[in-house]
Amino acid sequence: MNKVIYVVSDSTGETAERVIRAALSQFYDEDVRIHRLCQIRNQADVQQALSVAVNEPGMVAYTLVDPLLAETVERVAEEHGLFAVDLLSGLIYSLSRFLGSASQEKPGLLHRIDTDYHKRVEAVNYTVKHDDGQETRYLHKADLVLVGVSRSSKTPLSMYLAHKGYKVANIPLVKGIAPPEELFQIDQKKIVALIIDPKRLVEIRTSRLITMHQSPRGSYADYEQVEEELACCKQLYRRHPEWMVINVTNKSVEEAASDIMRRMDSLAIE
Repeated sequence: MNKVIYVVSDSTGETAERVIRAALSQFYDEDVRIHRLCQIRNQADVQQALSVAVNEPGMVAYTLVDPLLAETVERVAEEHGLFAVDLLSGLIYSLSRFLGSASQEKPGLLHRIDTDYHKRVEAVNYTVKHDDGQETRYLHKADLVLVGVSRSSKTPLSMYLAHKGYKVANIPLVKGIAPPEELFQIDQKKIVALIIDPKRLVEIRTSRLITMHQSPRGSYADYEQVEEELACCKQLYRRHPEWMVINVTNKSVEEAASDIMRRMDSLAIE
């Protein structure tokens, strides 16, 4: 016999449904249908939602942060002989005791958290796929694009910003090789140009080569070559005054990212 579980929620009910499906996985050969009754914000919404459950009886699982609405669901369910379970209030009460503070009792906060989480996941996926000049066809989808020479912190910065919810692409600048045309076809205010002291860059590259068991005596870590690379970068940056230039020599990833995020916030306000 087909059984139904009603999810009564003041938000989308997605999280509650996932919890129920996880629990159902412990049972074999049970034909259960889950029906969401969402955006419950007042007494009338509760009555309307439960009328559906009354017409086709089933179990009621509810996640309502408003204690009055939760009590109404419990009362109406009892009146009509419906089995009801509160998925949220017990946890909120326990957390309140543990944290020593009252809950906000604002509907939809959990959905907002889920939305933010998925945004960060999407940003990280994009950033990984667009690291080191990959997939330049989709630069227009980036929230920002980092450019700079090799070992100027492009990838660490990109990943840090991605975990803050920004889709980031980064493009290596190589002496004698023109940057991809797509770089100049996007909003130029989204581009962040990184610069670094040549001595510091030589140190970083030398350390990198030693770690990889390679000789540090080649051109990659040669001071004169590094100076020339950085001079070419500066020339390119001067030709594009819309780009934000950040000297990362004495900045941590967090500090550089903070500067970039302030820039992004200012652009959003404009």
